[in-house]
Amino acid sequence: MEAGIVGLPNVGKSTLFNALTCSQAAQSANYPFCTIEPNEGIVSVPDERLTRITHFIVPKKVIPAALKLVDIAGIVKGASEGQGLGNKFLSHIRLVDSIVQVVRCFEDPDVIHVDGKVDPIADMDTILMELMLADIETLQGAVAKAERTARSGDKEAKFRLAAIQLCLDHLAQDKPLRTLELPEAEAKAISSFGLMTAKPILYVANVDENDLRGESPLVQQVREKAASEGCDVVCVCAKLEAELAELEEPDRSEMLQSVGLAEPALNHIARATYHTLGLQSYFTAGEKEVRAWPVPIGATAPQAAGVIHSDFERGFIRVEVYSLADLEKYGSEKEIRQAGKLRVEGKQYVMQDGDICHFLFNV
Repeated sequence: MEAGIVGLPNVGKSTLFNALTCSQAAQSANYPFCTIEPNEGIVSVPDERLTRITHFIVPKKVIPAALKLVDIAGIVKGASEGQGLGNKFLSHIRLVDSIVQVVRCFEDPDVIHVDGKVDPIADMDTILMELMLADIETLQGAVAKAERTARSGDKEAKFRLAAIQLCLDHLAQDKPLRTLELPEAEAKAISSFGLMTAKPILYVANVDENDLRGESPLVQQVREKAASEGCDVVCVCAKLEAELAELEEPDRSEMLQSVGLAEPALNHIARATYHTLGLQSYFTAGEKEVRAWPVPIGATAPQAAGVIHSDFERGFIRVEVYSLADLEKYGSEKEIRQAGKLRVEGKQYVMQDGDICHFLFNV
């Protein structure tokens, strides 16, 4: 699963991406991090439950869940018509699973806004409009093909054509497709189109150093608009986070304390992006490693096993499950088993966030 970081020019998008990747690179070697290309990186998702587990099960290494971030070329008005780096922007957006949009909520005369003034709502509307126009073009292009195939009596094509029309009608009301509740079958019928306004979005309000909690009117505007779309907002000062990312401990902790933060805001972004992607974590724990695994909310036990290896899903027999609360109560897996708190679940079990698991399989 991956998220694309987008935004207009000079909103702090690349500063934020660089801070995220620099911060991750500075962490323990046990944490997975790599820069795939100059504009791609894999970052870990901070999870305090890992520390709690290792208090009772001491491993050789600890591995958090990870997600891929892509720093996508900045957008300008007319991107849907190829203006600026529009075509590159749109092609990359189609490939990611969710969008992280950086919105400028700070004033700085040395950083010129592309439209001459700081207006976060206008910025949000600009990108939304470009994505909607691109989606409309994609859907209109698919109509002719679906109509030709439908005339031959193809039931799937008729179904797809109806789904396309539902989407076009929704977009005609200036509403993004993520606010359209399509039945699963219809959503699957158009899933290959890579419709951009159907992707979940997280807004990141890039704030001034004097407004770290996002109390300014500009941030309030972003929160209100995001709430109307059912989206989350995270506040971050990209400039401050870039400085923090370059520091070693204990200097980083000292600087955080001086500005009244318990942890870097980048941690909040990683966790919020994880949530926006519809992911939760389960854990495996042993002497070799304690590890968090990302799995879609609602995934079954075999699907969760497949995240580790496809053979685990293919040959799934059962899963032994216990909770972190039970580990903290009884102190060890052995005591949990003896207390009768170790559950044995089958193929229909729906994974819960925070499950600690042992999968049994045979291939």
